[in-house]
Amino acid sequence: MAACSLISSSTSSSQTLPLPSSNSTILSLSRSSSPRTHHTNRRTPCIAASSSHPTYSPAPESNQTSFFTKFLDSCVVFCTSVALSLSVFVTDVDTAAAFAVATPRKLQTDELATVRLFQENTPSVLYITNLASRQDAFTLDVLEVPQGSGSGFVWDKKGHVVTNYHVIRGASDLRVTLADQTTYDAKVVGFDQDKDVAVLSIDAPKDKLRPIPVGVSADLLVGQKVFAIGNPFGLDHTLTTGVISGLRREISSAATGRPIQDVIQTDAAINPGNSGGPLLDSSGSLIGVNTAIYSPSGASSGVGFSIPVDTVSGIVEQLVQFGKVTRPILGIKFAPDQSTEQLGVSGVLVLDAPPNGPAGKAGMLSTKRDAYGRLILGDIITSVNGKKVANGSDLYRILDQCEVGETVTVEVLRGDHVEKIPVLLEPKADET
Repeated sequence: MAACSLISSSTSSSQTLPLPSSNSTILSLSRSSSPRTHHTNRRTPCIAASSSHPTYSPAPESNQTSFFTKFLDSCVVFCTSVALSLSVFVTDVDTAAAFAVATPRKLQTDELATVRLFQENTPSVLYITNLASRQDAFTLDVLEVPQGSGSGFVWDKKGHVVTNYHVIRGASDLRVTLADQTTYDAKVVGFDQDKDVAVLSIDAPKDKLRPIPVGVSADLLVGQKVFAIGNPFGLDHTLTTGVISGLRREISSAATGRPIQDVIQTDAAINPGNSGGPLLDSSGSLIGVNTAIYSPSGASSGVGFSIPVDTVSGIVEQLVQFGKVTRPILGIKFAPDQSTEQLGVSGVLVLDAPPNGPAGKAGMLSTKRDAYGRLILGDIITSVNGKKVANGSDLYRILDQCEVGETVTVEVLRGDHVEKIPVLLEPKADET
């Protein structure tokens, strides 16, 4: 009967406690064992008194034997009670643990959407290793040494991969690692240094190539959510989230210094190794290519930049089709903006206009020195097609909106008078 009373007390106590799922709960259950024992000890005299039931007739025995028998019975009851209490306690803990493992994790709707976006787009993101050939000073063996890494993504089922030009710059060999950790040698299809875009090609089975969904960047809004997937610091397939912090930013190409317009600014963490990776909207569509960060320390400072997909798409199409980008040029070399400002004029000072170039053919004058070594300034471009040109960035921006074969009207300051010169734009990738 004493054992039954202890079990009943333990069970009723356990019904008022929550299902144990942590150490704190287990500790509270352990602490509750003391009052149970005390409560049982208080009930023991009552149980012993009930042993004088009318139907029970014990045999006569001596006082010493009776005392010994009662002591043994009490020990047995106590041990049984403790064993049963422990069994109930352990059973509760095991049940709680099993429940915790079996219960699926509950996520909010936005969390589920983020998880799904990462899982669906990760197979499209690649890890690119830039290898350089080095000759061992002692054995004279030529070794391939990794000199950098970055990210990229699958563009189409033909094996074209898009990344930044600065990711592959100076490479003797390139290796691309897919999401399933298979590695392929990559060939350079073409690149555009001015916009920091490059296209590679890998010979991988089509069933392993999952092109990324391509969106649009013309209708982006500040504040909308964005997601960046890449390989920062060599950590493969890392997801960072944020919002669009700004639009229509302008940065300079790391290779040529030519401005890249309409760049997307985001606070999604972009670190070294993220370059060339995709920037996605909440639907999982590509809206930009992560290319640069603003950071005094070299790590993410919450100001990252992505080349808009509308710009990237046009460049990729030309690189895949022709292997190069045909961009209109004037065919000039101009002075740095600081030098022009020191002269107290606004515009672009022409240092050289080769006679076989578009500007030279149109009669534009270069800067030169006379017989006495004095500097004679060349033409200073002040506008193109009526659009003001205050510096080199303005000139690049206007030319990017023009087409090869188009004739533009260039207004120049020549000496103390203004002249308008018609110039036929020609295609060439390495000059302005």
